[in-house]
Amino acid sequence: SDKDIRKIQNWRRINGKIYDDLKYVWLQGRQVWMYCRLYRTMERFHKPEILQAAKSGGAFLRSFARVSNSGSPWKCAFCLTRDGKALKVQRTIFSECFYVMAMDELARVTGDNDMQVEAAQMMDQLVHWVRVDSSGLGRPQLPGDTPVCSMAVPMMLLCLVQQLTEGRSGEQVDKYQEVGSWCVKQILQHLQRGGTAILESVSVEGKELPGCQGRLQNPGHALEAGWFLLQYGVKNGDQELQRTAVDKFMEVPFLTGWDTEHGGLFYFLDVDGYCPTQLEWSMKLWWPHCEALIAYLMAYSQYREPALLERFAQVYDYTFSHFSDAENGEWFGYLTQEGKVTLDFKGGPFKGFFHVPRSLYMCEKILDSILEK
Repeated sequence: SDKDIRKIQNWRRINGKIYDDLKYVWLQGRQVWMYCRLYRTMERFHKPEILQAAKSGGAFLRSFARVSNSGSPWKCAFCLTRDGKALKVQRTIFSECFYVMAMDELARVTGDNDMQVEAAQMMDQLVHWVRVDSSGLGRPQLPGDTPVCSMAVPMMLLCLVQQLTEGRSGEQVDKYQEVGSWCVKQILQHLQRGGTAILESVSVEGKELPGCQGRLQNPGHALEAGWFLLQYGVKNGDQELQRTAVDKFMEVPFLTGWDTEHGGLFYFLDVDGYCPTQLEWSMKLWWPHCEALIAYLMAYSQYREPALLERFAQVYDYTFSHFSDAENGEWFGYLTQEGKVTLDFKGGPFKGFFHVPRSLYMCEKILDSILEK
């Protein structure tokens, strides 16, 4: 019957069957990074099959990710066919960013210096595109196009600075010190309206933009920026930055972004209370909750304020009662405002092996550290 067919189709979607065989470069890079990080830092994941999977993914990226006819030897595709043919290119830096993360982490577990050099060279190109000349990304210069600073760009570069300097010293660290400071200043510009709002986009002068673009908020993204800043502040002994990270980039978006009626974090909000133009604005997505878990547990670990642990527990209770698929494993990614599963595929162009395992991994590490102390 039609009902039975729908049940079978639904079962195939959620129990681990392949949904689509396109390969997204940023997801490939994230997965290679995650495998390597688990293999390198957690004993129970130090298994040859995990390392082999990471090596296989890294080899695929090195063979196919970069688009030879793009005008730049460093531009990566966004999407590839299963056998590695370029299908789509985005005029952004994010495929390249996760290529850097993958190569650097893979170099750490294999000892392959060529990969580490390649990661550093790609990083140099990214900094050039962002701070000097973005023409290599392929974006046309249109007469009505006003330059905009998206918070995602300095956030991602700061993440790469942390990756490339972790556990290293000397010239490799000194090289990125100025880049890291620049990223922090850029992120802090998104704290607007007297410290009462984190806006996704601002002008190049750090001012609020007109219209709905300027009013847009993404609570999960602000929370992620919060733990990036906190981590950077702790590493560099910057007490003021640590406090700003918690009070402004965690508490402000959480208090405005939490749905007091149904629970969970809204995906987008308009700072003036209008309906955002993003059709999914009221949905609850997996990754903002992953970032909130990391943010509040990291904040509690640093300050030991009970209210921060209560925030973590609040997010934890919602997350594990709504996103986790107890029957088939993994997490659903997309819920209605009321918390019902609306898209039941487990992976897609934006949901891969990254936010969930990174959140679980980092929370476990932080909890271990708290218990040890």
